[in-house]
Amino acid sequence: MKTSLLILGFLLGLHFGFGQNSEVLADSYYKKGEFKKALLIYENLNKEKPYSYKYLYKLVDTHQQLEQLDEAEHILVQRLAKRKNPSLIVELGYNFQLKDSLDRANLLYEEAIAYIDENPNYIYSVAKKFEDRSLLDQAIKVYDKGKILTPDKNYSIQLARIYGDQGNIEKMFENYMDYVAYRPNYLNNIKRAVSDFISENKTNENNVYLRRLLLKKIQQEPSPYWYELLSWLYVQEKAYNKSFIQEKALYKRNPESLDRIIELAITALNDNDDETSKAIFNYVLETTQDASTALTAHQYILEIDSQNATSEKELNRIDAAYNALFDEFGKSELSLSLQLAYGEFLAFYRQDTESATAFLRQSMTLNISEFQEAKVKLLLADILVLQERFNEALIFYSQIQLSLKNSTISQEARFKVAKTSYYKGDFDWAESQLKILKSSTSQLIANDALDLKLLISDNKYEDSTQTALKHYAKADLFAFQNRTDEAIVLLDKILEEHKGESITDQTLFQQAKLFEKKKQYDKAEANYLKIIADWKEDILADDAHYHLAELYNTHLAKPEEAKQLYEKIIFDFEDSIYFIDARKKFRMLRGDSIN
Repeated sequence: MKTSLLILGFLLGLHFGFGQNSEVLADSYYKKGEFKKALLIYENLNKEKPYSYKYLYKLVDTHQQLEQLDEAEHILVQRLAKRKNPSLIVELGYNFQLKDSLDRANLLYEEAIAYIDENPNYIYSVAKKFEDRSLLDQAIKVYDKGKILTPDKNYSIQLARIYGDQGNIEKMFENYMDYVAYRPNYLNNIKRAVSDFISENKTNENNVYLRRLLLKKIQQEPSPYWYELLSWLYVQEKAYNKSFIQEKALYKRNPESLDRIIELAITALNDNDDETSKAIFNYVLETTQDASTALTAHQYILEIDSQNATSEKELNRIDAAYNALFDEFGKSELSLSLQLAYGEFLAFYRQDTESATAFLRQSMTLNISEFQEAKVKLLLADILVLQERFNEALIFYSQIQLSLKNSTISQEARFKVAKTSYYKGDFDWAESQLKILKSSTSQLIANDALDLKLLISDNKYEDSTQTALKHYAKADLFAFQNRTDEAIVLLDKILEEHKGESITDQTLFQQAKLFEKKKQYDKAEANYLKIIADWKEDILADDAHYHLAELYNTHLAKPEEAKQLYEKIIFDFEDSIYFIDARKKFRMLRGDSIN
């Protein structure tokens, strides 16, 4: 050991003067737990820069790691003899604490805190030194003293962080709110900090703390940022209707833009709260004077109505509403988004593909941009796929790829080329396109491409005729065409005639999702359970666990069963894309404070 240290000392002599490289080497040794090697370098660096606190602290810390507490004490006492520094006094106190001399340690801590009275400039450095040594109560004392000694400064953000580390959530929230009042432009940073401590569960203790605090703030001082924070909290709890109340209050105070309200409506819609989303868009219509904003709101309302329509009478009303809007706003490049929505409505809800195609071809004659033209072509091609006119659809998709190379819409068109080839049963060509898309700049397209490629590559060699995969692709097409019952029947055929083949778990999973679409939750449950029982080592095992947990949690009122499945994902599927969400929902169902 002596020999290796002598060699290290010699090497250090060669490196002497190259402080930065030496520091990196010392830090590397320290991180690897090779403290003796790190110590030699820190000693040299400290000699080279004897007035640098940086190397002094590293040297002391390394001695402490080696349990050489007397040596650490000697260094600190020597430096304090030259100059009294309260941060060094904290470090000396901590060294006595490591020696179990708690009384001496506490006396030194109090001495450091008292020194702040003489020189408030040390508030941050002394508090930070206490924090570094996990002496959080002492750090709080320093910051509290700072509030009195330097009333022009604000220490709320530091206190909030410390109280969070201590688990004192109420005090943490109070200090974060104090900081919001001090620096309103930091509101988004505070949201991110607070988000780790709340959950979707409105009865969660932390949620209740924050909600009460914000309501009290609004009563005392109705500043916009309190409404915004309360609205944000309601969104985390998925209480979009309550968030809407806060957003209306905000808008009335500053009626400049409806963007936040529209964003809330879209968030609610994406989370399947159609009722609240529609109510918000109706409010937008009542409030806005801008034609473009009104068109957007009308379009979302009609799309919500289309998805929920159950009779021909409702479809007729929606159709009439679209045409009334075209009479009011005209058919131009400004209303193109509404025209696309109407084309989709005609094709996918009214099953009137001929009228949809004729209508969209009229849109193509307008003075629209190349990108807008590509969007029309993309929908026209989708309608051709709906009609099973695959070759004509492929022409449109290919035109988009050529005209807007490397754009997201071009990548989307390439994916649809692959999907159309897959519907046709041309699996080799589909797979070749999907390989390219695995590196798509759009993560959604890349993920979809990878999923479809795996489906094809895992199952196309099962038998020479590829019968099961062709049936599966046909069922997929039926689902796209809204022929859900036919898709379910065809998937049943695969399960009966190709029992035990590699496509079985994928078939069960796809059928389960269709059962959920039809609200046949018991049948979906049976499929997920079968995957878990018979295909627990396969790629869809975590998907089945998660979707079944969601089914229990959302539709079947079985929270205990859901909790067990979320826990299973946490322990057995650590690499799953569902891991973080499952952990959060498991803790929520268990009643934890999320922090």
